[in-house]
Amino acid sequence: MKWVKYVKQLAVIMAVSFAGELLNRLLPLPVPGSVYGLVLMFLGLMTGVIKLEQVEDVGDFLLKIMPVLFVGPCVSMITVVGGITDQLAAILAVCLISTVVVMAVTGVTAQLILNRKADREEKEHE
Repeated sequence: MKWVKYVKQLAVIMAVSFAGELLNRLLPLPVPGSVYGLVLMFLGLMTGVIKLEQVEDVGDFLLKIMPVLFVGPCVSMITVVGGITDQLAAILAVCLISTVVVMAVTGVTAQLILNRKADREEKEHE
């Protein structure tokens, strides 16, 4: 009867995902329903409304097969490559610039955190 546990866990995950899609339809914000679903799942787990045991096994399974789930969208990209070749330079520029910005912001944030930690440790030793 192990499969009943998996069905229940999948039902919880799907219910949260459905609630996210519902929020997407109800709220006039440009946020995908899947993001709402992730936030709802996070809040549910953090508040204890959803127990980890209620979703853990199916969640682990979905994480294991995640690469397979990207095969379809990647293959369908082949059909639209012809339409984006004229925009390839702009796409590459955006990717490059956003990568540099993310790296810079991450570095500055890490440095600020390390400096704060060093300052606190220095004050504790005084």
